[in-house]
Amino acid sequence: MVVFDFETTGMSPAQGDRVIEVGAVRLTDGEVCARFQSLINPGVRLNPFISELTGISEAMLAKAPAAGGIMAEFRKFIGSSPLVAHNASFDHRFLASEFERYGNPVPDAVGCSMLVARRLFPEVPNHKLETLVRYFDLPSSGRFHRALADASMTAALWHHLYQTIVTRYSIPVVHFALMQKLGRTPKGKAHAFLLKAAEECCE
Repeated sequence: MVVFDFETTGMSPAQGDRVIEVGAVRLTDGEVCARFQSLINPGVRLNPFISELTGISEAMLAKAPAAGGIMAEFRKFIGSSPLVAHNASFDHRFLASEFERYGNPVPDAVGCSMLVARRLFPEVPNHKLETLVRYFDLPSSGRFHRALADASMTAALWHHLYQTIVTRYSIPVVHFALMQKLGRTPKGKAHAFLLKAAEECCE
């Protein structure tokens, strides 16, 4: 499994926004076994708000490689692994835009830690990555809105969500597909969905 995060020039690739940083970690049995990170020169101006949010400057991006080569390397890093991101619909839109731009096949197996967290922990004040990391006291660099740091914290969150399902529902092995389906299940039906999954795995 590969957990990834993008920093971008804005909110929508349909409006011309581009990726300015990619960060990713590969997980094996819940442990990080490889990392991928690079700044990317987007070829467009950087909004001052984004620079303030991320700490990434125009000068840093001017020295960064172009997107084509980095996206090709990232595609190799992903391989056939399923993907996870926090607020995955956002990152997957940019992934699809950048991969399609350079003729790379777009992975469609993407899990969302934010959606799973909403179903398992509806009592949390909000489900932003920073809030969840602090709420569960997960390992943190203390630096948010940088791609590799956010990907690493998302990986820790995903593993915590996995372990919660194992413990709470006595499901010995929680497959990626089950967590994907849980993220798409209406919040009011999440508990019943997991109870059914627990019954089926014991049959």
